[in-house]
Amino acid sequence: MDSEVHTSERQGSWPDATGPEPMPTLFRGLSGRLLWLTVIFVMLAEILIFMPSIASMRMNWLRDRLDTAAAAGIVIDGLQPAELPRAVQNDTLLATGTKVIALRKDGTSRLLAATEVPPEIDAQYDLADTSLITSMRDTLDTLVFGGGRVMRVFGPIGESDMIIELVMTDDALRKDMLKYSKMMFIISILISLMTAVLIFVAINRMMILPIRRLTHSMQLFSEQPDDPSRVFTADRSRGELAVAGRHLAAMQVELQRTLKQQKNLADLGLAVSKINHDMRNILASAQLMSDRLTDVEDPMVRSFAPKLLRTIDRAVGYTNEVLAYGQASEAAPRRRRINLSVLTQEVKDMLAIDPDSGVEFADQISTDLEVDGDGEQIFRVIHNLCRNAVQALLAYDPDDPQASRRITVSAHRLGSVVSITIDDTGPGMPRKARENLFSAFRGSARSGGTGLGLVIARELVLAHGGTIALVEKPGPGTQFRIEIPDRPVALDDYRVRA
Repeated sequence: MDSEVHTSERQGSWPDATGPEPMPTLFRGLSGRLLWLTVIFVMLAEILIFMPSIASMRMNWLRDRLDTAAAAGIVIDGLQPAELPRAVQNDTLLATGTKVIALRKDGTSRLLAATEVPPEIDAQYDLADTSLITSMRDTLDTLVFGGGRVMRVFGPIGESDMIIELVMTDDALRKDMLKYSKMMFIISILISLMTAVLIFVAINRMMILPIRRLTHSMQLFSEQPDDPSRVFTADRSRGELAVAGRHLAAMQVELQRTLKQQKNLADLGLAVSKINHDMRNILASAQLMSDRLTDVEDPMVRSFAPKLLRTIDRAVGYTNEVLAYGQASEAAPRRRRINLSVLTQEVKDMLAIDPDSGVEFADQISTDLEVDGDGEQIFRVIHNLCRNAVQALLAYDPDDPQASRRITVSAHRLGSVVSITIDDTGPGMPRKARENLFSAFRGSARSGGTGLGLVIARELVLAHGGTIALVEKPGPGTQFRIEIPDRPVALDDYRVRA
């Protein structure tokens, strides 16, 4: 199943496992998208600006026509009551690009110049009273539907009360508006491209290149994570990407350290397993010979024989702990109801505390107290903690010769949880051991220890769904509290039992 899952992932969107995924080109990557988005957004902005701009151009064009016609109209009006000859009128109309010129003055309107056959008017515009919305609507109408239509345009002359009126076709106006639109389009394209290029260069320098550098570093590091030369070299600037680069470098260094520790642990486990394979035979022979030493009548030999046996047992226990920690995980607990007092007595027998050592083991557990757990694993937890306490008490030299060396194991049930307390009157746990309490090879409280006992104990307790913690106590010594909850009872099982 695992191989099928991995195969399906490779056939999907994940990069090919044969090598790192190539970086996209500049114009197909993030910077290229930013380039095209910038062009599009600038063009949209120009479109929004275009309508007010061309409406203003149309109004200015019409005002220019009115001003030109007004100048000619004032001159013609000064010649009254004489009437302009037809040839002069035609020249005036041709010069102003109009069909009719009229002047409204003192409430009367006078026709200054007109064609022989006045055209029919299609639309009229008052330049003195035109809103922006109306102007843009008329502009759009001229651009789309204009050409060949006759329009009447009128407006005041300067600050005076005179009003000049013109009748003209919209052909010239529409032609100039199209030219203006074309020019605006070209200018918009140029502005868009220039803006996009500037943003493209700036974004590439400030963002894309650092991101590509980060990505390239991650690809190189993933190829050989144990190579120190492939750690990302971060700069000391204050930008977000610089901060991300420093975090990436710190993460890669920490990952290399972790990989090195894992490799060392793997090598250690392999080495110890090889050593343990041969050491078992050697220790078996040593145990047989040490058993024979107990039959020797020499008092000196009799006194050293038990110590030799304990030393061999410690060596075997040490190798077994290292091998047990090197396993991927502990076996799932096979839980059942076990008598905790009987289990504690087995721990006491296994410790084999020398009566002459002055170390006292006190069992304060009720004989009918039961815990729901794996008997072998709970035994290992209590044995590891008690053995650490015995070793600490044997190495402890109190200032008061009358001070007791005592290990107290107590327990009680509260609801569905059994709380086990292991307390000793030793020197207490050093500060360094407290900081690395459940860390392998760093949490040992004594010189030469491995710290694996607490690590294994914690793993076994957590497998039972419980907790283990170091308890602060006012007096000297060390106290651990273990809490093991019962398994939740299924409703069907409860009904069957009921």
